[in-house]
Amino acid sequence: MSCADPLGGVCSLWQVIPDDERIALFLDYENLAIGAREAMGGRKFDFKPVADALAERGRVVSRKAYADWSMFDDDRRMLTKNHVELIEIPQRMGTVRKNAADIKMAVDAVELAFERDYVTTFVIGTGDSDFTPLVHKLRELNKRVIGVGVRASTSALLPPACDEFLFYENLDPAEAPPTVEAQPASDDRDRRVDDLERLITTTVAGLQRSGGDAVLASTLKRALLRKDATFNEADYGYRAFGEMLRHLDERNVLSLAEGPAKGDPVVDLASNPDEAQAFQLLASVVKDLQGRNGGPLLSGLKNQLRKRQPDFSEKRFGYGGFLQFCKAAQTRGLVSLSWDDEASDYVITVG
Repeated sequence: MSCADPLGGVCSLWQVIPDDERIALFLDYENLAIGAREAMGGRKFDFKPVADALAERGRVVSRKAYADWSMFDDDRRMLTKNHVELIEIPQRMGTVRKNAADIKMAVDAVELAFERDYVTTFVIGTGDSDFTPLVHKLRELNKRVIGVGVRASTSALLPPACDEFLFYENLDPAEAPPTVEAQPASDDRDRRVDDLERLITTTVAGLQRSGGDAVLASTLKRALLRKDATFNEADYGYRAFGEMLRHLDERNVLSLAEGPAKGDPVVDLASNPDEAQAFQLLASVVKDLQGRNGGPLLSGLKNQLRKRQPDFSEKRFGYGGFLQFCKAAQTRGLVSLSWDDEASDYVITVG
C-alpha cells in the first residue's frame, strides 16, 4: 500500500518499515522484581515503563521472562496481559536455581540471534554481571544490546558492556493519576486533551533521546501504535493524524517543520511558557519543605506539588519521569539533588 501521505491515514498500520529496529526482550525476572522491591520501598516491578521505552526504540518481536513463577503470582498475571512469554524455571535450591535461569536465558538469546537474523536489538533485563559474557557474544554477532536493571542491584560491570543501559528508576513506573473532584463534561474533554498532549510530548521526547535524529510524523505514529495498538486520533475527534498534529502545533504543544517527504513533517517539542512556571512551582515547594535537616526526599515530593496544582504532570512538557524533571530544574540552577544512601533516595534542596 502507498505511504505517500502517512498523516492522512493512507499508509497501512500493519506495514513493516525497513528502518524499524526489531527487538527481542529477555527478562531475568527474579533479579528485576526483587531489586525493585528492595530499592524502591516495597514497590512491585511494573512492566509498562519498560514496554513504553522499547516502543520508542523499535518493534518488539519477542518477549520472554524467566523465573520460578510460583514466587510471582500477581506478576505473572501482569506480564501475561502484556504478552510476555513466561519461561518456567523449576524450583531448586539457591544457586542451582539461579544458574538454571541464567543458562536457559543465555542459550535462548544466542539461539534466537542465530535463527532470527532480522532481530537487530537484544534487550537483557537484569543487573547480574553473570550476563556480561552474553552481552559480549551478542555484540560479536553484530547485535545491538540494551540493558535494563535496577540501579542498586546492577553490577558495575554490566552497563559498560551494553550499547545502552536503562535504569528502571529513570523510566518512572506507573503512578497514580492526580486526584480530581467530579467535574462537568467540558472538563472531562479538557482532561482528555491533556492526556493526549502528555502522550504525544513524552513519545516525541523519548524518540529524540533514543534516536537522536529528527522525528518524522510517520515515526511518531508508529511509536504511538507500539505503545498502544488501539491508539486512534479519531477517538479524540480528529479526522486524520495530520489534523491532530496541526492542532497541537496551534496550541504550542508541538512544532512542525517541512520533512523530507510531502505530508510527513518533522515533529519537535514547542517551547512552553508553562514549563517555567512548573519549575518555579517545584522550587517554591522545596523551599517551603526545606528545614534544618535539609530538603525533602524525591519520593512523595510530586504529591506535594499536586496539593498546590492538582493537575501537575511533568509529562506535559515531554519529561519521561519526575526525576528527569527535577534534574532539568537542577540544570537550570533552581534546585540541587544529592543521593542519600541511608534513605536510598534523592534529597532536593534550594539555595
